[in-house]
Amino acid sequence: MMRLLHADALLPGDGTTVLDGALLLDAGVVRAVGRAADVLPAHAGVVVERVRGVVFPGLCNAHTHVELSGMRGRTPPGAGFVPWLEALQRARAEELEEERDAAIDAAIAGMREACVVGVGEVSNGLSAWSRISRAFFGTIWHEVFALDRARGLEQVERLSATRDAMAPGNANVRWVPAPHALYSTHPDVIRRLLELAGDAPITIHLAEHAAERAFVKDKSGPLGGFYASRGLGEATAAFPAAGTHPIAAARALGLLRPGAALVHLADARPEELDGLAESGAIVVLCPRSNLTIETRLPPLHALRAAGVRLALGTDSLASSPSLDPLAEARALFERNPDVPAVELIAAATWGSAQAIGWPSLGRFAVGASPGVVASEGLPSGVDPSAWLLRTRTAPRRLLVPAGGSS
Repeated sequence: MMRLLHADALLPGDGTTVLDGALLLDAGVVRAVGRAADVLPAHAGVVVERVRGVVFPGLCNAHTHVELSGMRGRTPPGAGFVPWLEALQRARAEELEEERDAAIDAAIAGMREACVVGVGEVSNGLSAWSRISRAFFGTIWHEVFALDRARGLEQVERLSATRDAMAPGNANVRWVPAPHALYSTHPDVIRRLLELAGDAPITIHLAEHAAERAFVKDKSGPLGGFYASRGLGEATAAFPAAGTHPIAAARALGLLRPGAALVHLADARPEELDGLAESGAIVVLCPRSNLTIETRLPPLHALRAAGVRLALGTDSLASSPSLDPLAEARALFERNPDVPAVELIAAATWGSAQAIGWPSLGRFAVGASPGVVASEGLPSGVDPSAWLLRTRTAPRRLLVPAGGSS
C-alpha cells in the first residue's frame, strides 16, 4: 500500500531538517523523501495525507534493562553507584516472578506509547526477550558478570543453552553475548565473549562512574569492599588491574570496534576520547540515569568535539523516570541549549538504530522501514526539533509501524 505524507517538517533522522517535506512509503518501506515541491509532483497519482506538524522516524532506545522494571522507586537517588547497586540487589532478591512480569509488560507498553520501535535490551536471564520481540526490533545482549576467570568461562559456555531455552519464535530481536563491565567481568571472559559475538553488535557499560575508574586502574575504591561483602575476596585479589583508565583498557581488549555500543561514559575525560571516533564505536548516553545515580551528566560537548557518534538509551526504571529516548534528548537539550536539537533527535533515531545493529530503522532513507511518527501542532516559524524537545505535552502517534508493513 502506497502512502504519501506531506508534513510541515520532516526530521529524516540524519541530523537534517526538511521544512515542508514529503515522504513516500510502499508497505512501510521508504521510496522517496525530500521537499514536498519535489516529491509530490513526481507521485501525483497517490493520495496525499497532510500532517500539520513534525514527522520523524520511530524512536530507538539503545540501552534498556526492561527486566529491571519492577525496581522503580526501590533504589536511592544521588547516593552513588555502589549504594544504588546494593539496594538494587536487595530489591531483586525480594521480587516475585509475577511482579517482575507485570512490570515488564507495563514497561513495554510505555515504550510503545512513546513510539519506540527498536531496543537494545541488556539482560541477565532473558526473561523479557520473548515479549520484547513481539513489540520491537533490535538486539538483546545476554550479559555476563564474572570476576573469577574459570567460573566466568564456564558461565559463557552455558549461555547458548539458556538462549535456546528462552528464544522466541521470531527473529525480530537478535541474541548476542556481552560483558557487563570492565570492573565486573574478567578480561579473559571478555575476550571469549567477543569471539562468540563475532561480527554482531556488542555492548559494554564503560566509564560510568568514579568507582569503575579506581577499580580498573588498581582495584582501589569502594568496589573492592562491595565484592568482599559478597564473598568475592579471592576473586578480587586474583582479578588483573588494567593500570590505566577504562577507555584505554577497553581499547586494549578490542572492545572499541565498529558498531560497538559503549554505554554511559559519564566519567570519561576529554583527553581520553582520542581515537574513539576513528574506532567506529558508538557512545550510548543515558543522561537521566546518570543524574539519578551520581548527579552528573556525560561530557556531551567533549564527545561532540571528538566527533564521536552518539546514541541515546534510558537504562532501567530503577534509575530513570521512563524508557522514552526522546526524554533523554530533552534532558540533554535543557542543560545544553547550545547543542542543536536536531542532533539530539538524530541520536534517538538513527544513532540508536546503528547502536543496536538495526540499520533499517532510525532514518528516512530509501529502502529503510523505520516506522513513522507524527507530532502535530507545530507553530509557524519555530524550529521543529527544538519545539519537539521543549514541548512536553506534544502528542506523538505512530502513523506507520516499523519493519515494512503499512
